[in-house]
Amino acid sequence: MKKILLSSVALLGLATGAVAADLPSRRAAPAPVIVAAPIFTWTGFYVGVNAGYGWSNDDFDAIDLADEDDDGGFVGGAQVGYNYQIGSFVVGLEGDIQYADFGGSFTFADGPDADTDLDVFDRGDWFGTVRARAGVAFDRALIYATGGFAFADDANGWTVGGGVEYAFTNNLSAKIEGLYVNLDHDDNDFPGFDGETDFGVIRAGLNFRFGSY
Repeated sequence: MKKILLSSVALLGLATGAVAADLPSRRAAPAPVIVAAPIFTWTGFYVGVNAGYGWSNDDFDAIDLADEDDDGGFVGGAQVGYNYQIGSFVVGLEGDIQYADFGGSFTFADGPDADTDLDVFDRGDWFGTVRARAGVAFDRALIYATGGFAFADDANGWTVGGGVEYAFTNNLSAKIEGLYVNLDHDDNDFPGFDGETDFGVIRAGLNFRFGSY
């Protein structure tokens, strides 16, 4: 009788183990891996192109009759720069070179034979700037002021302006910018003639930014 009871208990244990083996595991499923979305930043190098409209005014301080009416026309070129973001503030440096199709020329008699000896003063058809930029970022929107050095042909001066830029993707942004440029130059043929050229520019630009998320 004792052997029968022991055999029954052994069989019951085997049956219980088999049933337990068929039951689903109660171990918790591994937690899904959540990758945090990268935070957008304006920090990095960029290159781009721009196009817009410019209008100018030339003044010669020696002869008022040499003044020419304001001219306007196409402006376009390329830019390269670097931004660094600190919290919501963005600082950077940008340089650009521009073609400017708004100009004029001035002709004056120079020499003993005024009918044949003429000099023509041509306004340059290009200019460039090297500027600091500083602004405030609202995520992908950037509002900034800019200013620095300006140059063209044998003239140099300064520029100041501002704009707004928006990043449509992590690497591609568009901007609208306005600049005021003032250039001074001396003419050696006419001692005392100090030429001052000042003009405004409104342009739209497209930038490709490197190294961003």
